[in-house]
Amino acid sequence: MEIIGPSLTPPTFVTTNGSHRLPNVESTTITHGHSSNGQRRIAIVGTGYVGLVTGTCLAELGNSVVCLDNDASKIATLRRGEVPFFEPDLLELIVSNHHAGRLAFSDEVEAGMRESAIIFIAVGTPMRHDDNADLSAIWDVAATIGRELNGPKLVVIKSTVPVETCEMVAAIIAENAARPHRVDVVSNPEFLREGSAVADFMHPDRIVVGTANPNAEAIVRNLYEPLDAPFVITDVRTSEMIKYAANAFLATKVSFMNEIANICELVNVDVKAVARGIGFDHRIGAQFMSPGIGYGGSCFPKDLRALERTAHGRNYEATLLRAVETVNRSQIHRTFTKLQNALGGSVEGKTVCVLGLAFKPNTSDVRESPALHLIDHLIRAGATVAAHDPIAIEAARERLGGDVRYCTQMYEAIDGCDAVVLATEWNEYKGINFRMVRKLMRGNLVLDGRNAFEADDVAREGLRYIGVGRAKEPTLEVEYAEVLSEYEVLSE
Repeated sequence: MEIIGPSLTPPTFVTTNGSHRLPNVESTTITHGHSSNGQRRIAIVGTGYVGLVTGTCLAELGNSVVCLDNDASKIATLRRGEVPFFEPDLLELIVSNHHAGRLAFSDEVEAGMRESAIIFIAVGTPMRHDDNADLSAIWDVAATIGRELNGPKLVVIKSTVPVETCEMVAAIIAENAARPHRVDVVSNPEFLREGSAVADFMHPDRIVVGTANPNAEAIVRNLYEPLDAPFVITDVRTSEMIKYAANAFLATKVSFMNEIANICELVNVDVKAVARGIGFDHRIGAQFMSPGIGYGGSCFPKDLRALERTAHGRNYEATLLRAVETVNRSQIHRTFTKLQNALGGSVEGKTVCVLGLAFKPNTSDVRESPALHLIDHLIRAGATVAAHDPIAIEAARERLGGDVRYCTQMYEAIDGCDAVVLATEWNEYKGINFRMVRKLMRGNLVLDGRNAFEADDVAREGLRYIGVGRAKEPTLEVEYAEVLSEYEVLSE
């Protein structure tokens, strides 16, 4: 069954304060039927990170998509042309697909379900207090699909969910079904990296589909056919497990390299050279081999704990997964201790500049951000924190409150500080002028939490460099008095 999408009048786009926005879009009534160009009608339930990227990219592939959310304020925000988070290229795709009439937003969730043959579930599955995944939103959506069932449906689970969730969704839909129509529930996990999610969707390494039904498989294949990517077709449980296993393995690589970096510091070995040396082995590879102050975000911490709880619930202790988490948590404390020791044993009364607040570059997401956890440590220890991030300041302010001095310019945050900590490796930080840094700082300590700087470049300007797993700190090549004298000459 193919469904027509809403008929939208192509809008005129405006620019406000330098950012592209959509004009206000009135609520659209969705009607049954076929579109003149044969577009397939798809509903995306959930307008968070995964849902919005998935819906927008499916529209880009030529489908008619409505993104549904029972949060009317979210929908109103999207209709104003405002994206609630930063993701490269996403806003431009939303604008172009809305203009083409392929993408709409609605808080009429039930109507959107009735009018769509394919329903993607992309709601959040946050971590509960007991570390299990909170699936309450999944259950609510499944029950609603059942109550609104008015024809055959293909339900695609895009949310990251524990094994057996798809089976439970199918049972809940059947239990609440108002009419006896066929419903196929398919697992189709996402593998989107924040900061490159649009590129990841449009150029995937693989597309995983979990289903035992050939017709459902054919429909999903048809949706993704324009991407020309390899398919992994399996049963639903295996598909669900693939997602968790992928994230667990990537997190393990991060913690492994952090563990190696910590040992390198004890034996005066440069971990960057170690990573390069082992990365040539095709069994290991060079990706995810950069040590730092730990991973964060909405996926790795949550998914590792959920997988661990799945094992625990079946009387198996996932020792390795627990160790991965332990190493990750310890990196923050280790970084804080390095900073404390380098500043004479205490950060109390010191001013520390933290560069980068998002958990990784090219995103505004600060969930489980190592930078924010480090700032918590610093504030509790009596330090004053000045912070900068290209786009995540407001998100960080919501989490940290007013205890931090937020700066819109990088050098403003550095001015007068005793130490600079690179917490997120944004590209603009990699081009930092260390001569200017030395002139602005009160102290001379640079703690490179992402190994993004060349140690010799830092030391050459009279600054003290501390990295993660780096060899012995380079000796300062000039006296501070000589550096200051040089600045005086340059400023004349």
